[in-house]
Amino acid sequence: MSKIYITLIFILSVSTAFSQAGIDSVLAEIEKNNTTLAAYRKNADADKIGNKTSLLPENPEVGFNYLWGNPDQIGNRTDLSVTQSFDFPTAYMYKSQLANLKNEQVEMEYKRQRYDVLLGAKVLCTELTYLNALYAEYQKRFNNDLKNANAFKKKMEVGDATILEYNKSQISLLNTEKQLEQIKIERDVALLQLAWLNGGNTLDYSDSVFVADIIEPDFEKWYAQAASYNPMLNWLKQEIAISLKEKQLRVAQNLPKINTGYMSEKVVGEQFHGVTLGLSIPLWGNKNTVKYARLKTEAVNSMETDAKVQFYNEMKTLHGKATALQNSITDFKQRISANNILDLLEKGMQKGEISISEYYYELMFFYANKEELLSMEKELNITLAKLNKYSL
Repeated sequence: MSKIYITLIFILSVSTAFSQAGIDSVLAEIEKNNTTLAAYRKNADADKIGNKTSLLPENPEVGFNYLWGNPDQIGNRTDLSVTQSFDFPTAYMYKSQLANLKNEQVEMEYKRQRYDVLLGAKVLCTELTYLNALYAEYQKRFNNDLKNANAFKKKMEVGDATILEYNKSQISLLNTEKQLEQIKIERDVALLQLAWLNGGNTLDYSDSVFVADIIEPDFEKWYAQAASYNPMLNWLKQEIAISLKEKQLRVAQNLPKINTGYMSEKVVGEQFHGVTLGLSIPLWGNKNTVKYARLKTEAVNSMETDAKVQFYNEMKTLHGKATALQNSITDFKQRISANNILDLLEKGMQKGEISISEYYYELMFFYANKEELLSMEKELNITLAKLNKYSL
């Protein structure tokens, strides 16, 4: 293996690693500084505390009565009571288990929100990579147009070129210059959006090389792994577990409640004190709660089935699109790199084999192909970002 070939492999490997590291470092900064994620985190922490409320018995009740006697000779009466009500013991166990399940679900919801924010950031980075690459491409075109414009100016001055040829070179130079300005504006806007995602902190993103992972060609094999990471499907599984636990809780809450406590009664010359015990009979207070919990579980089961179908179809569509784009890009690159069209066009024009109009026509056609390739690479990377959203 030649030294040149080894060096080329090394350069490609380094540029690939740098590009991926660039996106990863940007995403890490955004996850740390994004104000939306910070708000989601605080809300999740609050919800987790909220799920832990109402796990203990209801507050005790203290009663005090002071009754005036009539006639006065019988004196006054003083009553004091302290009572505490309790659900059936299994209800507290189910409440605690339900709170834990809900807290796990809160974390799943936060992860889903995190994936959405980071996916938006990665798509924006992909757009920036495209704009950076396009800007570099137009800089090359500008240099080439500038060289041609200067050459035709000198030729015109000595009578070897017409004013029309000179004007055509100037128009091409002007168009390329304006395209450069437009691309720079779009790139600056994208960088501002990236800074907004980073909590207002500026990020320097200069990657201009697309790095696309080779996707597993067997969709079913790929999907089996991807489905296990989908937070929405996991959230629905958790929702089913919560519904089942709520059903158990409703059944436990339909059992009698116990009231117990201390009570004293004091009148002139007499005093009574002791324990009090009561039982709450659930005749109508919790009507239909068990039925509601059962129907809720059935509804969530249906939602999970529907979500699986939608996720499967969405991923299959994206997977097919990514595979097709990969094949097209590979074919496109082979065709573009098959010959050095720029050198051939330059030599043909210099030798007078083609006119300047033919030169610029072929040149624009070649440039259009390169832009189409960049556009396809951008679309592939966005598609892959959506496919691999849950591995961010």
